[in-house]
Amino acid sequence: MRRRTFRKRTLGSLLALIGALIATGCDSLPGRPKGTADESTESTDFELLYANNCAGCHGADGRLGPALPLHDPVYLALVPPDRLRAVVEDGIPGTAMTPFAKSSGGSLTSAQIDALLHGVMEHWSRAEGPGGAPPPPYAAPLGDPGRGASVYAAACASCHGAEGHGGAKGHDIVDPTYLALVSDQALRTAVIAGRTDLGMPDWRGKHGTPLSSEQVSDLVAWMAAHRAPVVGRPKE
Repeated sequence: MRRRTFRKRTLGSLLALIGALIATGCDSLPGRPKGTADESTESTDFELLYANNCAGCHGADGRLGPALPLHDPVYLALVPPDRLRAVVEDGIPGTAMTPFAKSSGGSLTSAQIDALLHGVMEHWSRAEGPGGAPPPPYAAPLGDPGRGASVYAAACASCHGAEGHGGAKGHDIVDPTYLALVSDQALRTAVIAGRTDLGMPDWRGKHGTPLSSEQVSDLVAWMAAHRAPVVGRPKE
């Protein structure tokens, strides 16, 4: 008899606990982060915004991510501020860079994007820019892929292999999957700014022989010529 009473009391207590959890909602479950609305939807804290929205692609410290490093004074000096903002707000169609502005379907307010861009520049830009010879223009039409093959052989093949399929120090840069994920402008930016976090020099090269704007355009055209058509990507 005592066992039955104990079981009834235990079952009753368990049902009461379940009812309380349902009444208070799932947010009160043990182990669930107790973030505030300000932290998730309205915060303008750069560290939080960057960690939640950018670090997965650009690296925790702006470097060593799958995308171009933001912790790079050459890159930040190269990209026009209005272009950098447009990329954050609207993304790049056909690539892994999605829009972040609420007006474009993202989750960030204009004030949050302001804070994000200001923080990137404050933390990682350098007032004097890259120094020495100015870099080629940020944007330019594609050049000639035939000439680009010669530029590649002289400036890139030692790391990325004779045909661009990868070498001892560089990955495959003509792989269709890779090229499907990047735009022509992203390729141009990578050639000019390099990937110093991965040991890839900028347009000035390892031995101080810079590429001209025409050579950069030709090199990008050579790489782009290996790209298979990407559904949904507008022609550049």
